[in-house]
Amino acid sequence: MSQPIPVQITVGNAQDLKTLKSSLLLTVVRVEYNGAGLGESSKTNVLPDGTAEYDFSTSFEYSPDGPNSLDVLVQKPLLLTLLEVAAKEKKKTEKVTPLAQAVVDLLPLLQGVRSLKVLAPLYAVPAFPSAMPHPEATAGLEVIVSTKELLLSATQFSSGNLLSITLEAAYSVPEAFTPDAQQNYMACLQIPAAGEKELPLLFKNGILKADGEKEPFPRPKNWPLGPLLAPDALNIPNSFIVGGPYEDEDGELTKSEDRAFRIQAESSRRVVWDTEIRCFLDAAAVATLQSRIAECRHWPVELCRMSMSSGGKGKASKLDKRDEDKQIAFHGVAYVNMLHLLCPGVKQIRGAFRVFNYQDSEVFEKTRVQYSIFRDRRSQLSLGKERLGTSPGSKAAPNKTQKEEKDSNATVVEDYHKRVTSVAVAILREYHELFGKQLPDQGMMDHKTMEEQKRQLNYELNTSGKYFAFKEQLKYSVVKIVREKYLKTTAFETKEKLQEFLSELYVYLVDHMHMALNKLLSGEDVSPAPPPYTTRKQLLLFAREAEANKDLNLASLFYKQRIARDQRSIQSWLAYGAFCLLHEDATKAQECFQQAVCLDPQHIQSLLLCGIVAVKLQHYEEAEIFFEDACCLEPSSIIAWTLAGLFYELQNNYIQAERSFREAKKLLRAELEEERRLLEAAEGEEKKPSSPSTDPEKIPDSSADKPPEAVEGVTSNEEATAVQEVPEAAEPQPPPCTIFMKTVEFLMKFNAVRFVHKALAHELLSLQGGPTCAYYLALAWTYLLREDFPRCGQCLCEAARIDPLNPNVWAQKGHLFYLQKDFDKAKDCYERVISFVEDAADMHFVYLRLGSIYLDEKEYGRAKHIYLLACDNSASCLTWLGVGIACYRLEEMLEAEDALSEANALNNTNAEVWGYLALICLQGGRQLEAEQCYKYTVKLGLQNDALLQEIRAAQHRFGFGDPSL
Repeated sequence: MSQPIPVQITVGNAQDLKTLKSSLLLTVVRVEYNGAGLGESSKTNVLPDGTAEYDFSTSFEYSPDGPNSLDVLVQKPLLLTLLEVAAKEKKKTEKVTPLAQAVVDLLPLLQGVRSLKVLAPLYAVPAFPSAMPHPEATAGLEVIVSTKELLLSATQFSSGNLLSITLEAAYSVPEAFTPDAQQNYMACLQIPAAGEKELPLLFKNGILKADGEKEPFPRPKNWPLGPLLAPDALNIPNSFIVGGPYEDEDGELTKSEDRAFRIQAESSRRVVWDTEIRCFLDAAAVATLQSRIAECRHWPVELCRMSMSSGGKGKASKLDKRDEDKQIAFHGVAYVNMLHLLCPGVKQIRGAFRVFNYQDSEVFEKTRVQYSIFRDRRSQLSLGKERLGTSPGSKAAPNKTQKEEKDSNATVVEDYHKRVTSVAVAILREYHELFGKQLPDQGMMDHKTMEEQKRQLNYELNTSGKYFAFKEQLKYSVVKIVREKYLKTTAFETKEKLQEFLSELYVYLVDHMHMALNKLLSGEDVSPAPPPYTTRKQLLLFAREAEANKDLNLASLFYKQRIARDQRSIQSWLAYGAFCLLHEDATKAQECFQQAVCLDPQHIQSLLLCGIVAVKLQHYEEAEIFFEDACCLEPSSIIAWTLAGLFYELQNNYIQAERSFREAKKLLRAELEEERRLLEAAEGEEKKPSSPSTDPEKIPDSSADKPPEAVEGVTSNEEATAVQEVPEAAEPQPPPCTIFMKTVEFLMKFNAVRFVHKALAHELLSLQGGPTCAYYLALAWTYLLREDFPRCGQCLCEAARIDPLNPNVWAQKGHLFYLQKDFDKAKDCYERVISFVEDAADMHFVYLRLGSIYLDEKEYGRAKHIYLLACDNSASCLTWLGVGIACYRLEEMLEAEDALSEANALNNTNAEVWGYLALICLQGGRQLEAEQCYKYTVKLGLQNDALLQEIRAAQHRFGFGDPSL
């Protein structure tokens, strides 16, 4: 026997504990592993900032032959429970209440890591059984797990393999299956384990679900544990079930005639586990597994419904075989074809398999297995309930109510309350803007005034479209209540039943609306109002404005100021990196993207951008690592797989490119299928035939499916081909949903122009009906960036021909004419954009440039209106400056000064703002203030000569001395 190896556990500090409970003062952390308590920390005060220092250490022993063996370490996480310690008011005795739980995956200790440091999220324990935990809690617990020596040597690790098995659900289950607490729905299979043993993998505690919606994708996988006090702690970090189209599965029922049955079955009565069990296979176990698969290819997975009423350990030992058989109310078996795992490069299989009645002769014929695990080897199974995470005052297993804590009724009602509160605050803000705030000493308002204000407010909300927007905010939460509380997803048989349901729903919604409003008005349980635009968001807007005005030094300054505000903001680093990438500073862009990866090594966007900039710097081996990491960390990312395919194609690795593109298309099919299902469920309509551009069954093949010569021919001449050889489009069409256009959206956001061209070249090859409007818009964007105005104009003409009502097309055309200084045509385009019901993707620059054209043409009333729209859309120094100039020209001096003051508050380094303030002060006879404003104008280097001359002329006209520094 080998010597046990101590596994040391240290609990450091906790963060953001106040998000769990604002009044939290004294806490204790309990550590448990494999059903055994390892100790508790001392009582620790929670500081006002929500942190607590525990500095508690404990340990357990790892031994291949002990209770904490290799198989246990692979399967079970470390469990930490945060307990609140409080004193009762009368007896003054301490009351200990579980508050939250965290889990730590110990798998890295078997992968060559001796010290593991994590900030484990703390998942809140519901205050009472029917409640749901705090959805916005951000608390975490710092935990360090270490060993003095490796648990597995490098040779053992490299020669073995990690096997993980996920059981999702059993469908079309018998009607006799009931949600009885005494019935346990289980599945089990047995595999070769380390040390030439047989290891049973048991999936317990399946949840019987009634008819309703199918399970969503993606969804988290669960640990193979019993119910925990914090239901969300059962989720395995960064491990999800992503699904996929039926035809791409490795199991049975994959034919087209099976599709209708599977869709129906997956939303009917079913038993759900969503559990992953892992085990480590040593070299001998791997060889045994391979030989068994090669011998008979099928592996038996037993399914049973077992009564736990007579499951006491002592009593079970006295039962004869017939009594044991009586406990198994249902006994089935599925035959999983494992042969694909022996194919080179195949690391997983996934599929649905039929369940047959368990018959010894049939099982032996197909699998060469001569025994039933549930019937003949039950002593090897741990059928008792897990005791992890029980409350400190009782060691009883969680009751049925706790098992049902995942019921989402509490969550949907809470979401409705939040939406009602949000709308109420927004309407109150509109009221204050119209009529000001009513102070307490102003007395009661008379009824006539109140009714008049109500009428004006209703008029303002309806004419501005805000009433409709508020309704849309509430719509989704009401739909969720209908679906998840009333479990209503189908049409009503009669109008009378519909009306009856609507009446009941109306009463329910109004009651809960009053509850939410009462909480708001009484000030109880109300979160603080969201702050206005954050400084970083303002700075990003300023940077984009400066970039559009070709003031790159100022833009760079704003990007750097964003980073200075919060150096741990990943998005700030990515935005500055994208700016550097566009303006040919790839080395600086690389530094920014790598800094983002340092902040979060698992941030997919950062990894992909590191790969893109590595390609630009011709660091191809480094780029491959980044793209592969992104695909491994988020295998459900369509963009990651597509970019990996484009990269492999650059390397002439067409096999890998084809594999990556195929994986991306699989994911897209699954995503479109899920979106279509959700849409149909939400709208309550029957399925409609999809257009060819969005039907998941008809997604165009990528160019990776074509010969390499064809791909090379396009990519080498992609720009010329993109504009020429374009077939006529018969009519406007919706934007297609392809892997390449989804990737183009990401690439455009971060200015990766080279990869945009490659993706568009594939898009051109993959579409059967010719290029789309979205294709031409993206291509026009690339030409506009490098000021290739003729080619940009060609693309936009094609886009307008395909979709003449697309506001983004006319916005781009307006920008093109504006940069060419053809302001009449630019104005026509911009006016067309704002006449559409739907806004363009970025209205900010449409408003800014149209407002500047109106100012130049002395249409000051129109300019004021447009700039006010810009302020309402996304206020900045430039939008308020435009309002101020327009009001000044209209001789509305008070409004002009107010607007310029707003501009100055957002950015006090704009020389034009100070210049117009100087003019206003001169008009009002405020010489001292005018001189101060003028000093700032000169100091900040005003470049507007006409404005300088106007200030000097105003000084002479009003008879003041020459203002000077």
